[in-house]
Amino acid sequence: MTQAQWTIRDVLAWTRDRFARAGLDSPRLDAEVLLAHALGCERILLYTDLERPLSGEERARYRELVTGRLERRPVAHLLGEKEFWSRRFLVSDQVLVPRPETELLVERGLAALQGVHRPRILDVGTGSGAVAVALAVERPDATVVATDVSAEALALARENAAAHGVELSFHEGDLLAALPEGTPPFDLVVANLPYIDEAERASLPPEVQREPALALFAPEAGLATIRRLVRDAPARALSPGGWLMLEVGLGQAAGVADLMREAGCDGAPAVHADLAGIERVVAARWGG
Repeated sequence: MTQAQWTIRDVLAWTRDRFARAGLDSPRLDAEVLLAHALGCERILLYTDLERPLSGEERARYRELVTGRLERRPVAHLLGEKEFWSRRFLVSDQVLVPRPETELLVERGLAALQGVHRPRILDVGTGSGAVAVALAVERPDATVVATDVSAEALALARENAAAHGVELSFHEGDLLAALPEGTPPFDLVVANLPYIDEAERASLPPEVQREPALALFAPEAGLATIRRLVRDAPARALSPGGWLMLEVGLGQAAGVADLMREAGCDGAPAVHADLAGIERVVAARWGG
């Protein structure tokens, strides 16, 4: 990509083929997204101006992005942003990239809060803040609190909250220990905690392996962190009738539901599948 008159068409074709040879899952999409970012335009506009030559500065910006992608850096990290809940969120290599399946956590949380006036919501392990911000946007009457053990993650979450015009309270620390003494209980506690067994690390795609291990891996077949939250949340964080909702990994829903039963939830926990049919969110109520 060094000749003087490479057009948008030329660059897209070259990059698509190079990404395909490198074994990337979506070579055409990645090429389009990265080029649109380098040019500062929407993807659709690439195809209205295919014969336009790229300037030297544009080629240099794009070349850097292509190199990063060939190093298997996640596209979201290269762009510095990711869409979630139809909104754009800042991301970095210090936080887990928001996934479409995690939107189910927002969806079910909002459903549980129907009819609850001025609810209190806690997002444990907020990362980029995507879930907490999405809930705050949809429920402007809510008090939303978010915690994370990572100061870098919380700094990014604060930026995302400000960008979307919502006010959240952020606290640094391990799970519920991050909450200041005397914090009132919550009507909804949501969490997308690490749930991958460390033994699975080598089998993960290279892009996923570049995300922060703290947000991905947990001992005890991936359930150690979830187990601690399920054990502690009923007494330390939930209002009477409050809901605990957790994102879980493939094959973990039944085990997490059992943990909730052992912790004394009301009735059988609800298990919700994502669009791929994977049991993704486990929800239970206490003291209702």
